[in-house]
Amino acid sequence: MVTTRDTPGRPPDDRRLLGQRGEDVAAAHLTARGLVVLDRNWRCREGELDVVAADGERLVVVEVKTRSGIGFGSAEAVTHEKAARIRRLAQRWLADRHAAGGSGFDEVRFDVVAVLLVRGAEARVEHYEGAF
Repeated sequence: MVTTRDTPGRPPDDRRLLGQRGEDVAAAHLTARGLVVLDRNWRCREGELDVVAADGERLVVVEVKTRSGIGFGSAEAVTHEKAARIRRLAQRWLADRHAAGGSGFDEVRFDVVAVLLVRGAEARVEHYEGAF
């Protein structure tokens, strides 16, 4: 029997679930800080944005990095190449939003939210504003 773990190009189920839990924690963190979550897991042919939020007139594009062990603090996991791809995806998101009759953001900020999820402990969150 073939499982998800055996399927090339797909993360194991436990990694996918860990990532989803981390994104849930990150979205709650952003909301608690007064941001309005506009989109989660927005996808297009070129890739995916984890969280797109509004902070007043500022669009905030958030890359979520979830860990389950030591090595917490993963803003450095966003390479120059990944940052460039996220910027391109943000432009695509804005273009799609504009085509739908909206946009209205004065500026765009790119954040990283690092989430540490350890079984039996409360989630820890580090929010790096303007990370790239």
